[in-house]
Amino acid sequence: MMHRIVFLGPPGAGKGTQAARIARDLGVPHLSTGDLLRAAVAARTPLGLEAEGHMSAGRLVPDDLVLRILHERLEQPDARVGYLLDGFPRNLAQAEALGKFSEVDGVVSLDIAPDRLVRRLSERRVCPKCQSVYNLSTKPPATAGMCDLDGTPLVHRPDDRPEAIATRLKVYAEQTAPLLDYYGKRHLLRSVDASGTPDEVAARVRQVLT
Repeated sequence: MMHRIVFLGPPGAGKGTQAARIARDLGVPHLSTGDLLRAAVAARTPLGLEAEGHMSAGRLVPDDLVLRILHERLEQPDARVGYLLDGFPRNLAQAEALGKFSEVDGVVSLDIAPDRLVRRLSERRVCPKCQSVYNLSTKPPATAGMCDLDGTPLVHRPDDRPEAIATRLKVYAEQTAPLLDYYGKRHLLRSVDASGTPDEVAARVRQVLT
């Protein structure tokens, strides 16, 4: 099975859910840019302090800084045997930069029809405390509106509302189409049908990675 893997997919395709599962299967770290930035800031590393300056001012963290933080993370012992990148790279420039310090074994593209995505995201609820994710149809909480883990009231994020979803999908399509071509030409791309239950999708992902 491949061990240095990139997960791509539009918002709501299930990247985080599937990435976490496959990372556990492989015994490698599951890395997302948001988690990397938060960890670097919390650790008060020089790069983390630099990122904090941008984040505190409400600015996006520059690609160059994100890549330096990622490079530093991939140098840690647990990532030397492999890693799973969740939603990164987001554009062609990031993919080319990543390739300069780490060769990717495979890229999984989670594919799902836009109408299914809109329905899935519209039904998504998130715990603001522990970040657990629920879906009103496929993964409802045991008690309506409450997190199973800590009892915190669940929220419907503004960017999961239908009017915001269309914008997010448009941005994803514009940025990601070149990535699919980039990795496809390198024979690294594996497309997976992301409709269905998390267990069904996980089985498809495992199949293409073996």
